[in-house]
Amino acid sequence: MESPLDYLKKRAIDDWLIGYDSRNFIYIAEQLFNQLTPLANSENKPKILLAEREPIQFIASFIASCAAGCPVFLCNPNWVKHEWQQVFDLVQPDLIWGDCPYPLTSPSCRDKNRVSATSNNWIMIPTGGSSGQIRFAIHTWKTLMASVQGFRQYFQINPVNSFCVLPLYHVSGLMQFMRSFTSGGRLAIVPFKELESSEKCEIDPSEFFLSLVPTQLQRLLHNPDLTAWLSRFQTVLLGGAPAWIKLLEEARRHSIRLAPTYGMTETASQIATLKPEYFLNGTNNCGQILPHAKVTICSSSSEILEINQVGTVTIKSGSLTLGYYPEKFLNQQHFQVDDLGFIDEQGNLNIIGRSSNKIITGGENVFPSEVEAAIQATGLVADVCVIGLPDSHWGQIVTAVYVPSKSDISTYTLQIEIEDKLSKFKRPKYWVPVETLPRNTQGKVNREQLQRIAYTRVFEWQYNEV
Repeated sequence: MESPLDYLKKRAIDDWLIGYDSRNFIYIAEQLFNQLTPLANSENKPKILLAEREPIQFIASFIASCAAGCPVFLCNPNWVKHEWQQVFDLVQPDLIWGDCPYPLTSPSCRDKNRVSATSNNWIMIPTGGSSGQIRFAIHTWKTLMASVQGFRQYFQINPVNSFCVLPLYHVSGLMQFMRSFTSGGRLAIVPFKELESSEKCEIDPSEFFLSLVPTQLQRLLHNPDLTAWLSRFQTVLLGGAPAWIKLLEEARRHSIRLAPTYGMTETASQIATLKPEYFLNGTNNCGQILPHAKVTICSSSSEILEINQVGTVTIKSGSLTLGYYPEKFLNQQHFQVDDLGFIDEQGNLNIIGRSSNKIITGGENVFPSEVEAAIQATGLVADVCVIGLPDSHWGQIVTAVYVPSKSDISTYTLQIEIEDKLSKFKRPKYWVPVETLPRNTQGKVNREQLQRIAYTRVFEWQYNEV
């Protein structure tokens, strides 16, 4: 397998960064690598926090760290103080590259979480899930390259050209750089806000992959000019959070070559993807498993289930994380996630929802994604999330927290609209209107915060009724 330094030499004379000076990237990467070389010769190489805001500085720093074999932690420069404190306490870095606005120190012993020589080439990518607690998934150049190779083989494409509007510290942005950098492709890096204001770069979209999260796609579809531009892309990858049916239908109506994906930080991005031609023909699932991965569906007793049987998604892949820093997994063969799904007769992965989000009300199982889809289909809400609130009689009460599309939409209207679409036990008993749902930059809802909002509102209603 070729090293980061090998690829750096290969791209030395290429003009591959659109809107940036490609040679400046090479120069910065080489300078940083030379700075690290004396430090990297020690048994315990320096731990680097990478929080560069400027894209070229970020990718050059990343490549230099990987080439020197130093453990590097990708960081969000917009983290607030308590998040930075979490990171400092966990990592206790030796070097900070970029923008950490807080002069933090850790009270702990400096030798805590000291990486061993065998761990020097680790690449730590942040993942927080919906709770907000920052963790770092441990990757290596090898796991990231397994993802790149699976992508190229699945789409039968070389080189890979990418139009990146996602953060480079996030796996979804980083892997776009990795695919283009290592395949000889071109890369455009444009902040999403600039794209929204129609600053698109001079490219031929039919030669490029674009990656979006559902909330970004929704916003772009509100702009007719950008919608027409989206429809010209070779492929628009969609991931990061579940997409709702109404959004998929709108994209299909505009002939956007959408490729819904399934993956996560732990798998170095997608391990299943629906190809655009199947999406345009009306299919709504996660598509086929990529060549570098194997997915099985398991029962609660770990038995492998048959086709169309719903169970827990279990993953085996060369792109799989080694663990969560600083601990490696004891068993790296299989990774069982919180998602429930099934594989159909065509080999497509279908995700039902998260096991931990499942609502049990009166002994019946309710999957929020099904209820959310029915509510979205009414066209009366701009956003919705369904949760379960604790109840002494029913166990949990199905509760819809929603953003009405118009101010005059009543709960009664919504109830009538879904009456013939959902069984009675699946219909929300509580309806909580809000101005916005608490989502992170990837579009994932913070369910803990939503639970607090809903519980407070419902408690107030019950108190006022007394």
